[in-house]
Amino acid sequence: MRTFGLSRELWLVQIGILLNALGWGAVLPFEVIYLHDGRGFALGTAGLVVGTLTGVGILAAPAAGPLIDRFGARAVAAGSGVALAAGYAGLAAAHHEAAAFAAAAVGGAGNGALLPAQSTLLAALATPDVRHRATAVSRVSTNAGFGVGGALGGLVAGFGLTGFVALLLLNALTYLVYVGVLLAVVRGAPRPEAVPGGYRRVLRDGAFVHLVMTNVVIIAVGWGVLPWVVPPYAKSELGIDAQLIGLLLLANAATVVLAQVPVARWAEGRRRVVMMAAGASLIGGACVLCLAARPLGAGPLFVASIAIGVGECFHTAALMPLVAALAPESLRGRYMATVGFSWWIGLALAPTVGTQLLSVSASLTFSCCAGAATAAAVSMLALDRRLPVSTRLTPIPAHG
Repeated sequence: MRTFGLSRELWLVQIGILLNALGWGAVLPFEVIYLHDGRGFALGTAGLVVGTLTGVGILAAPAAGPLIDRFGARAVAAGSGVALAAGYAGLAAAHHEAAAFAAAAVGGAGNGALLPAQSTLLAALATPDVRHRATAVSRVSTNAGFGVGGALGGLVAGFGLTGFVALLLLNALTYLVYVGVLLAVVRGAPRPEAVPGGYRRVLRDGAFVHLVMTNVVIIAVGWGVLPWVVPPYAKSELGIDAQLIGLLLLANAATVVLAQVPVARWAEGRRRVVMMAAGASLIGGACVLCLAARPLGAGPLFVASIAIGVGECFHTAALMPLVAALAPESLRGRYMATVGFSWWIGLALAPTVGTQLLSVSASLTFSCCAGAATAAAVSMLALDRRLPVSTRLTPIPAHG
């Protein structure tokens, strides 16, 4: 029997994703604090170590694509999990800067490869008519895990260095459990016949390149503004305290948990580009709402954080299933790695460009963000005519 149209195999993988997110959510807010306060590294050095996790991830994402196409998504996802477990366990044991950088590099390689491998795996395990549902459940698992993990991390971190080390080891353990689930539950699939051209063939797909470039903008605004631009704006210009800022992020995560599955159901039979354009429009409207917080207080920020969450749901309900539909099976790993790379670029742009604009003017910052989101919505609508007809609609599952 299939629940929500997904197989038992897929549900077990989703449990592994939930555990991954729980471990990562528990440790993520405390990485710099652990290295600085717990191990005595200079603050700048601690930031560079944590930055290595992201920097190496950006480099690893494109390299993962050919590995996925050659060895399969399960193998690469499992290898990524092992690398992440080794990296975080290494950070737990790192007493010196060199050891911390080495551990961060190993973990970063796993970090960059995990997203495209996991996305490819979900696409392979789900039939085309329920890929949007598999993506929705994955998003719910991730956000629920982050929320619970963050709360757990705050409690355990209160024990000082011992607590920080325990969190890092817990995170490493969740990755190993995930690897165990993959190896025990997911059957190895035969690899499709390799085709020549590699990334050259991917970049010749004009519709896909259009999608990827627009995705960079949506990720930068939709996923980057709330965690990196809104908090300094709320604190310095509105006088909002850290606890209230934390509640803004919680409201966003809770919105995704509650809305993602209903949005995925609502997407069925509708044009994918319209879903993504609607998501970008909601995100753009949320940026305008942020400016309304000046005269009205924190209320508009809470509405904005919820609107961003709903916008994210609309975008993700269509994005990865569309990528899977566009990709030839023998190049699916490279397609997923390319769109994964666009996520990394968008996430890197948000804190760098956004905070620079914020140092000049909050009105300029949020106006630019709203304008960028609106332009992305228009770009998504323009993409429709370039897509193969068979990929334009989210399928209606055969079994309801």
